[in-house]
Amino acid sequence: MRRLLLIHEHVAHASKPNQASAEASAVAEENLCESGYHVYTACSAADLPRCIHEIDAAVVHLPIARIAGWQRNLEKLKPVPLLWWCSPYSGTSSADYCQDDAPIDGILTPSMSPSELHWALHVGTKQFLDRQQWHTERQQLRSKLEERKWIDMAKGILSDINRVSEAEAYDMLRRKAMNERKRIVDVATSIVKAHQQLKA
Repeated sequence: MRRLLLIHEHVAHASKPNQASAEASAVAEENLCESGYHVYTACSAADLPRCIHEIDAAVVHLPIARIAGWQRNLEKLKPVPLLWWCSPYSGTSSADYCQDDAPIDGILTPSMSPSELHWALHVGTKQFLDRQQWHTERQQLRSKLEERKWIDMAKGILSDINRVSEAEAYDMLRRKAMNERKRIVDVATSIVKAHQQLKA
């Protein structure tokens, strides 16, 4: 992992908070570059397409409350590990949001050595991969539950119409799926929808 995207706020005018943000972002970029990383920067979602396919991870130097929006923008283009650069500026401006569920895979700080940055990024990547796997498994489980719902409804309909047990209704459903070379859930869905239309 050598290519990072540093996401920070655009400084519109030289107020003290904006100046602190700009200085801390410059420190973050300098630290990452000196630690051997190639650093791209982004201040708006419009900056993402030009570098998203080059990067291995994103480092956000923002208050926690603004991270979720950036995470959604990144997910649309390319899911990558997301780490928070916790500087005095970003830490202080996040004090009111410490109970929020921030979508980050790790934390980096200005005081980290190159070795510490390397390991924090390594652990963050593992956290990201675990999170992605958990999300995939969750989606698969939801899909299976949805399929089970359609199959159970179709079994109930076939059982009532044909005056057979649900086990026999399931066998009928299975045979119909085999004969039509379709998945059982697709046959079940068509039976349920047809039944609902007849009742309407």
